[in-house]
Amino acid sequence: MTGLGSSTDFLTKYLAVKNGLKVSDFTPVAVGAGQTFVAALQQGSIQAGMTTDPTVTRVLDKGLGKVLYDMRTPEGSRQALGGLYPSSSLYMNTDWVNAHQQTVQKLANAFVKTLKWMSSHTPEEIAAKMPADYAQGGADLYARAIKSTLPMFTTDGVMPPDGPATVENVLKAFNPNLQHATVDLAKTYTTDFVKKAG
Repeated sequence: MTGLGSSTDFLTKYLAVKNGLKVSDFTPVAVGAGQTFVAALQQGSIQAGMTTDPTVTRVLDKGLGKVLYDMRTPEGSRQALGGLYPSSSLYMNTDWVNAHQQTVQKLANAFVKTLKWMSSHTPEEIAAKMPADYAQGGADLYARAIKSTLPMFTTDGVMPPDGPATVENVLKAFNPNLQHATVDLAKTYTTDFVKKAG
């Protein structure tokens, strides 16, 4: 996975438990993304991995692996997890948000503006705006990676209605500290800033 404690870590554990394994049946290894992930596969440091694009596209292009669960689309996430999993989110401590609302609003404005722009441009146009080192596998490969992941981004930045419950189900599946916890999901996120974004 890309990092211990990351969404790729949580999703790997969930999928393992969902398919009859225990978390203790495998050893999680943090290998990052991009070239470090690819190198870990090439060197046999990992036998399987959970990562994001453009790394997925590079692994497929090099013939180093195949996709078992493709969660780059809403349909793929629903099939694998039972709902949408909002992993591409803006995470912040609530106390900091409350103390810095103007800054948070500016960040939300930037995210919403970016999402709207992405929804009206081609993968090639999006790739052209990104830092050059993001396209380490080449511009064409990077544009294909963007095309694969575009369906998972909303155009407005609003939390999908089933997103929080999906995250809760994923975390409860493998974390014994959460299995019997009662969580008020409405208190775990806000869409106030996104709805005010212009």
